[in-house]
Amino acid sequence: MTKSDLIDKVASDAGLSKADAGKALDAVLENIKKSLKKNQKVTLVGFGTFSVTKRKARKGRNPRTGEEIKIAAAKVPKFIPGKGLKDAIK
Repeated sequence: MTKSDLIDKVASDAGLSKADAGKALDAVLENIKKSLKKNQKVTLVGFGTFSVTKRKARKGRNPRTGEEIKIAAAKVPKFIPGKGLKDAIK
């Protein structure tokens, strides 16, 4: 499912125009991003939790040359599905 497919589905299920559904989806996604940027967790009960974790710096290998390279530390987004989502896909 693409973003436009999701917008179409939300619009029909909620009785909204596609433009309004698109704005709502964009607002939700933007606010999740802003919260994660502030290192805040976003918990959607029954769906899951978005959070940020820190990945340590480590050594890796260039697959072409086999040369050892340094991979910098990074913050990465993480999603943990909730019970409702897990139960829905069984």
